[in-house]
Amino acid sequence: MTPGNSWDERISAFLLSPSQFLSCTTPESFLSELLDELRDEKANDHKKVLLLSALLEHPTVLCPTTSAGEGTAQELVSILTFTPQKSISLKCHIMLAVTNVLICTSCLASRTKVAEDYLDFLFKTIQDTNDNTGGLALQPLRATACDCLREMESCNPGLLSQKLEALYYLKQQETTILHQSYCTLYMQSLKNAIRLLTQEKDVDTSKLRSVLGGNEGFAWKTAGLPLSMLPFNMMTQVPQLSTMLDCKELKSILSLLLEESYLMTPISQALLLRGLIEIVAMVPAISPSIFKSQLLRLFGTAEVELMHATLLMKGMFTDSLFTAEDEHFLLKRLVGMAQHPLLRIPEKLFYMDCILHFPENRPISSSGEECLPVLVTPRLTLSLIPTVFNDSATMLCRLNLLCLVHLEADEEEEGKGLAYLFDHLMALLKIVDNQGSREMVVTSFRAIFIFLIHFNYMEKFSEKLVSSLCDLYSRHCRLAPHLINLADRIQECLEDSLWSVQLLKALQKCIVEMPPLQLTLQDLRWHLKILGRVAQESQIVQRNTICLLLNVLINSNLCERKNWQVGNAILAVCRNLLQHPTLSQMFIELADLLQHMTKHYEDTDIQDHARFYYTLLTNLSWEKLAGVLAKGPEGGQAKIRSLSAIVAENDGVTSCLTVHQTDGCVMQLMKIHEPGSQRATTGADTLETVDKKDLFEVYREQFKTPGFASEITLRYNLTHTKVTDPRFDKMFTICLHFDLNDSHYAEVNDIYVPCLFRDRKTPQVILKLKPYQPYPTSLRLSAIFTTEDGLSWYTQLPDVKVSFPEIFLPIPSPLGASHEFKEEVFDLIWNAASSGDPDSSATSLFCFKTESDKLADLIKIHFEGYQIAESQDQNAWKVLFFLPPRFHVLLKLRQAEDAVQVSIAMDNWELLPHVNSYLQNITAHCNMTTT
Repeated sequence: MTPGNSWDERISAFLLSPSQFLSCTTPESFLSELLDELRDEKANDHKKVLLLSALLEHPTVLCPTTSAGEGTAQELVSILTFTPQKSISLKCHIMLAVTNVLICTSCLASRTKVAEDYLDFLFKTIQDTNDNTGGLALQPLRATACDCLREMESCNPGLLSQKLEALYYLKQQETTILHQSYCTLYMQSLKNAIRLLTQEKDVDTSKLRSVLGGNEGFAWKTAGLPLSMLPFNMMTQVPQLSTMLDCKELKSILSLLLEESYLMTPISQALLLRGLIEIVAMVPAISPSIFKSQLLRLFGTAEVELMHATLLMKGMFTDSLFTAEDEHFLLKRLVGMAQHPLLRIPEKLFYMDCILHFPENRPISSSGEECLPVLVTPRLTLSLIPTVFNDSATMLCRLNLLCLVHLEADEEEEGKGLAYLFDHLMALLKIVDNQGSREMVVTSFRAIFIFLIHFNYMEKFSEKLVSSLCDLYSRHCRLAPHLINLADRIQECLEDSLWSVQLLKALQKCIVEMPPLQLTLQDLRWHLKILGRVAQESQIVQRNTICLLLNVLINSNLCERKNWQVGNAILAVCRNLLQHPTLSQMFIELADLLQHMTKHYEDTDIQDHARFYYTLLTNLSWEKLAGVLAKGPEGGQAKIRSLSAIVAENDGVTSCLTVHQTDGCVMQLMKIHEPGSQRATTGADTLETVDKKDLFEVYREQFKTPGFASEITLRYNLTHTKVTDPRFDKMFTICLHFDLNDSHYAEVNDIYVPCLFRDRKTPQVILKLKPYQPYPTSLRLSAIFTTEDGLSWYTQLPDVKVSFPEIFLPIPSPLGASHEFKEEVFDLIWNAASSGDPDSSATSLFCFKTESDKLADLIKIHFEGYQIAESQDQNAWKVLFFLPPRFHVLLKLRQAEDAVQVSIAMDNWELLPHVNSYLQNITAHCNMTTT
C-alpha cells in the first residue's frame, strides 16, 4: 500500500470508480492486499467491515472468473473460522460477503466444493433454534444465515426444495424474534418448490406430499432453473398444478403461515403475503378464500407495504376473493389515506396512484394505463379536491384524478365540480400574477396542461383560459417561454385540437395592440420569441406582425443601439415568415422590413443576414425558399442540402450544424516498430563539461532542466480500415483526438493530418506522451474529418495501447559520452538503488533457462539499444532502461551453469510487477523459472 494512503481512502476511491482505481493496480493485487489485511489480527473490526464493502458492492470486478470467486470465498470462509466469537458483527458481514461472491461469480450455480461446504455451514447454523447451544449472543449469526439461505434460494430456485420438512420443523421450533426469518425462508423455498412442480408433467398427490415432506440433501440439479416472478394480473396466464390434487396438507401449512403473520413486522408480512399469493395462484385446488380472515386487518392497515400486498391480492384473485362491497370499501379506504393528515407526501401520492391503477373485479381496460375505476365518483373523491395550499406534486396528482372523475360524470347530478377545478386554475394564475415563485409558475402551467388534455373540447373553458393567459402575459412578458412550451406540448398530445393556434393568435393580437409605451427593450425580446413561434403557424395571418416590427424599427432608436440579440430575434421571425404559405400576401411588407434593416441597422452581421434574406425573397419562389431553409430531421442527414446551417438564426442553430457519425471505424493507426538504438536521448551538457564534475551529480543535474527527457515518441501510420465505403476513400482535414483512461500521463494535444487517400502513401503520425508515472496505458482515439461532398464526420478509432517496453528509452547521456561514462553511471545508479530507501527503490532476481545461442539472440533483439556493457569472458551483460520522467530499470544478466540470472534494480518499486511481466513475455519461449 502506498504510504500516506489509508484504507479508508482506498476503499472510498474504489467504490467511487472501480475502473479508475484499478488503472493503478490490478484486481488480483488489490484483492490480495485486501485479504491479507482481513487476516491481520491487529486490524480492528470496523476496518475489516470497511474492507468487506468492496466485495459486497463489486464482487465480479475483484473476482471476474468462477475460479477467482471460488478462491476468494475459500479465503473468506477461512477468515470466518478464525474470527473471534465476540466479533459478531464482523462475522455477519463475512457471511454476507461469502454469499455475495458465491452467487455473483456462479460458484453456487456450478456447485463448487466451497459452495457445498458453506451451504452445509449455513444450514447447521440455523439448526440451533432458540439459541439453545450458542446462546443469545449468536442470534445475529442465525438471522444472517437465514438471509443468506433465502438469497441463495432466490438466485438458484429449488436449491432448498428437498429440505422443506426440515425447514418447517425449524420454523415451528423457533419462538424468538427470528421466527419471521425462518417463516420467510420456508415460504421462499415452498414457493419455488411448487413453481418447479408446475413445470413437471403428471404431478400426483404423492409427488406433492413427497416434496412437502422432503428432508434430503440440497437439490443441485434443479437449482439455477430460470423462474420469473409471477405476474399479478388476472389477464395473464399463471402456471398451475392440477385441480385434482389433494392439497389438504399444503392448505394447512398456508393457513398456519397466515396465522403467524400477525407476529411479523410489516415488511416481513408483505413479503410473506406476496409469496402466499403466488402459491395459491399456482394451486387451483386451494381457494383464495383462505385469505378471507386477513382482509379486515389488511383493509384497516396504515402500512404502505401491507396495502400494496392487499392490492396485489386484489389484482390476482378479483371477485373470487373480493365482493363488490369489499371493493367499494377498499376504494374508500384508499381515498381516505390519500388525504390523511398524518401521512407523508410520498405516501399520499402512492395511495392516489393506487386509485388510478385500482384492480377492479370487472375491469373495462387491461392495458395497465391510468383508468379510473367505475366506483370512483365525484361524491367519493370530494375530499381530494385540490387547493392552492397543497404542495405542487399533491396538487397536480389530485387535479389529474379529479379531471378523470369529472370527465365521465354527469355535471347536472354531481354538482359544479368541473367549474370548481377551472376556478382553481384561475386562482393559480392569480397567484402567478401577484409575483408567484418559479415553482408556482411551473405548477400552474402544468395544471393548465392537465386540464386541457381532458377538457380542451369544452369551448367555454378553453376560450376563457386563452383570454386569461393573454391578460396575464400582457403584465408578465417573462412568461413567454412557458406559453410557447404549453402550446407545443398541447399540439404534440392533441393533434386535432386548435387550442394552441387560438392561444398563439390571441397572443399575437395582444402584442400588436399593445400601447407603444409598454414596448420596452426587455419586453420586446419576449415578444419576439412569441412572434417567432406565431410565424410557424400557417393558419395565422402574419401581416400585422410585419407591420409592428417595421413600426418599431422606424419609430425608435433600436437600429442605432446595435443590439445584436434583438436584431437576431427579428431575423428569426423573418426566417419563419419566409417559409409561411401566405408569403405572397405579405411580400411587399416583408421586403420593406428586410430592406430597412439592411440599410439602417448598425450591426454588420445583422445587415448581412437581412440582405441575404432580401435576396432570397426577391429571387426565389416560395417552394424553393422552403426547400433552401428547411431543416433535416433531428439526428439524421437531410436528403436535400439546405442553407439552414448558414442562415439559421433561432435557438436550434446547433441542430443544423450536424457532424455525422460513421457506422463503423473507417481509419486506424498502425504502429511503426523502432529498434531501441533509434530512440536515443541526449543530455544537456557536453563531455568536456562532465569531466570537470562528479559523474553522478552531473547526470542528476540534467533532470533539473524543465522538460528534460520527459517525453516518449511513438510513430504510427494512419491507414484505412477494411471498410470499403467509397464516401471515405478521400478524407480531408483529419483531427485526431486522444482521451486518457488514467491520470498517469499528461493530456495529449490533438494531431492534425491534412488528408488520407486510399490510393496514396499513408501519412505518418507522431504521438508524443509525457508520463507522470511510466505505466502501460491505453488512449481512446476519435477523429473528425471532412469528405469530398463537404460533410463533416465523426468516427471512433481502436484504442491506442502503449505497452511497457514502448516506454523504454536509452540512458539520457551528455553529448559525446563514452561507454565508460555510461557504465560508471550505471554502477552509481545500481549502488544507489541497492542501498536506497526501501519505500522507493527495489531489487529483485529473475531466472530462466535457455541455450547460449538463444540468449545472444534475445539480447540482440530486445536489449541492443539499451546495452551498457558486455563481458564475454564472464558471460555477463549490463542493460539500462530509462523511463521518463526520471526512473531507471537496471538489469545484470549472467550466464550460470544451469540458468540465466537477471539481477534487477530500480528506483521505483511500483514498476516491479511490470518489469516481471515484461521479462516473462520475452523469455516465454525458454524453460523459465522465477525467484
